[in-house]
Amino acid sequence: MGQAGRRPNTEGQNGVFMSVTATREDNSNAPITSNQISIFENGIEQTVKSFSPDPSPARIVLLVDNSQTVRADVEKLEEAAREFAYEIYEGDQLLIVGYDEQAEIVADWTDDAKKIEQSLKSFRKKGEPHLFDALKAVIEEALRPISGTTQKRIIVIIGDGLDRGSATHFEGILGELQQQDITVYAVQLQDRTGGALRREQPKPNQVIVKLTEGTGGLVFPIDDSRAAASSICDELRKNRYTLSYVPTNVITGQPRRLLITADSGIKVRAKTMQP
Repeated sequence: MGQAGRRPNTEGQNGVFMSVTATREDNSNAPITSNQISIFENGIEQTVKSFSPDPSPARIVLLVDNSQTVRADVEKLEEAAREFAYEIYEGDQLLIVGYDEQAEIVADWTDDAKKIEQSLKSFRKKGEPHLFDALKAVIEEALRPISGTTQKRIIVIIGDGLDRGSATHFEGILGELQQQDITVYAVQLQDRTGGALRREQPKPNQVIVKLTEGTGGLVFPIDDSRAAASSICDELRKNRYTLSYVPTNVITGQPRRLLITADSGIKVRAKTMQP
């Protein structure tokens, strides 16, 4: 199992590595140290071995819902994706994927803003949103192949979280994201279902919340897509850390609930489950 997208996740002498986002509430640049961070597995505090800044570049997949009934016109979807092209840092790369019943590459891995702008003209609205199938395809075909590199692996969903018809189950895809240590952010559109109950599926808003909270990401409204892109790209380069610890008093082979806490004045986020 790959943790933090860069090294094998081993337990015992080498410990476990995971990505953590940490910021100071006063926005100061003072370093955050391991003495200010605590980690718990299933309620049992673990010993932090190290906590170090991770300024490595990111591979960011923009997963854009261009299904027929999504509550945004094509121009708004283009605008939201375009903002990232001008906010990424040196070394970062974008992959843009549009999805309805199928997930299709709109722009392959690149940092060329002009190339990205030109490719966005291929967005079109049709079909039903198979979000979970699209997430599975992105993991398997785009992000798993780079799991051994020194790059953060990120998915930004531009959509409302609705899935209609995927063969992939939600809990399975959330577990895979956590296992692969892939962080999910969302630039959220208005819920086209109006919050209606759904059989055997979480509501769209619940999908967005569970994917982002479960993997250590955040949700931003599409109304200010420039601020969303800027915040996400800044956070990935300036506020990401790698935490390592050796699990003790845990049951091997079972999922373990994680809780990261910090001293007063520090905000931290990380995935909530250790597969």
